[in-house]
Amino acid sequence: MIVEFEGEMFRWEARLDSDWYFVALPLELSDDIRETQTYRRGFGGVRVEVEIGGSAWRTSIFPQAGGEYVLPLKRAVRDAEGIEPGEVVRARLTVLGA
Repeated sequence: MIVEFEGEMFRWEARLDSDWYFVALPLELSDDIRETQTYRRGFGGVRVEVEIGGSAWRTSIFPQAGGEYVLPLKRAVRDAEGIEPGEVVRARLTVLGA
């Protein structure tokens, strides 16, 4: 399953001692992924390959209480693509199997 979406990058507020940044997938897209991807990793994560601009990497998306998945954006990608908090990010995800 390959999907594209746009979302605003935000800082995770649960831990004030570290900077973790995420982009939330739209709820409808999250529901589609949940329905088609039955294999889950720790914390309910789903493995994905991500492309943002010229950067590509593998990670997991994680479910949130509101039903949407969130995509973590590591510092190397944020720096390489010049992404700042509050900016809208366009991402392409390939959902991986087990």
